[in-house]
Amino acid sequence: MSEKNPFKVFVTHEFREDAEYNRVFEYLESRDNFFYLNFSDPEAQQADAAPDVLQESLRAQIKLAEVVLLPAGMLTGKAGLVDFEIKVAQAFDLPIVLIQPFGGTMSIPKEAMEIAAEIVDWDERQIIDAIRRAARGEDTAQWDVIEFDMEDFKLDDDDS
Repeated sequence: MSEKNPFKVFVTHEFREDAEYNRVFEYLESRDNFFYLNFSDPEAQQADAAPDVLQESLRAQIKLAEVVLLPAGMLTGKAGLVDFEIKVAQAFDLPIVLIQPFGGTMSIPKEAMEIAAEIVDWDERQIIDAIRRAARGEDTAQWDVIEFDMEDFKLDDDDS
């Protein structure tokens, strides 16, 4: 994945920015060498616009994405819009990555868990790996490198 081939994401938003919506982008931006295009635009319409106007705007945003990110905290807002965003994602056959509630403050409805391609915690590595797997089927196997000093593991003469 490179700057020339960024991931295309849509984050559920209900035509308003909230803490979880903004947090998604903080996490995506914190990872080096992860490039994405955000197709969600919470400012595209006024939240009190006619339902058909809101729905058409959402369709236009979602159809451009490869993957939909659904912060579970958004499930407590205007359920109708979130449900619509989910249905549109399913209609376009887009994978949905469900992000657990921040701080474990609520339980996730069973229906939401069933539609998710992946369910992840608020961890930039987990979220980005889930995007890579769900959107493009990429292998995300990674290994952590642990640095240590062999001197710390030498046995004393008395220990042998």
